[in-house]
Amino acid sequence: MRQSIHQQYRLTGICSMGLLAAVFVCTAFASFMLVSPRVALAEEAVSTDAGRIARGGRLYDKWYAVIGAEKPADTHAAWPASNTKKKGDTTWRCKSCHGWDNLGEDGAYASGSYQTGIKGVRDLAGADQAKIIAMIKDDTHGLAGKMDDQDFADLALFIGVGQTDMDKYIDRASKAPKGDKAKGQVYYETVCTNCHGATGTKVKDMDPLGKLMGNPWEVMHKILYGQPKEQMPALVAFDRQVAADIMAYIATFPKEK
Repeated sequence: MRQSIHQQYRLTGICSMGLLAAVFVCTAFASFMLVSPRVALAEEAVSTDAGRIARGGRLYDKWYAVIGAEKPADTHAAWPASNTKKKGDTTWRCKSCHGWDNLGEDGAYASGSYQTGIKGVRDLAGADQAKIIAMIKDDTHGLAGKMDDQDFADLALFIGVGQTDMDKYIDRASKAPKGDKAKGQVYYETVCTNCHGATGTKVKDMDPLGKLMGNPWEVMHKILYGQPKEQMPALVAFDRQVAADIMAYIATFPKEK
């Protein structure tokens, strides 16, 4: 049956309204995906490079373990003679001089067994990648020829793009995570508990997670970037607050097995 002009206009109006509603819903959903802290990628990480940044973070932790190289036997030439508490392969780890918080002498390593008086790498955030690679290979760092091009590129990407300003998530004075332990429990019980157990004491050859929270900067680094030569997931592709929430929860764990 032929529709009246009035009916046609009425149907056209309904369709237009439906189209506008659909556009509104899609736009709102897209906006949520862009701004939601639980969906958006971390502010420092580039989405397509998240895997490389995570690997770079592990190289910063212990590069020779990541690439399967032999541990350096000698103490690094740049390790200060004033620090006699560390020697051998430990002195070749980037984190040993520049800190888990990337602040070196201005951060957690301003004192203690890793005190070296060496500055951090925070001022290299945003620096040119070629410049960073050249520094890693220079005579001071002495890593030229010890890694391949991809290793240098990933480590430089972590330093230039993937660093985390940990003061946003950890109170430096008290070492307390700035997180929500209730949310952290949800994350922990779905991501971490299978390997670490309900209270962080399952892994036989490591200290309980509760005890490791004595160094929250190390814990945050490993949550974000993973553990060298282990299957631990790296959460750097998610908002850093997720790591802080997990830490707030595991800070309630027992310190002894």
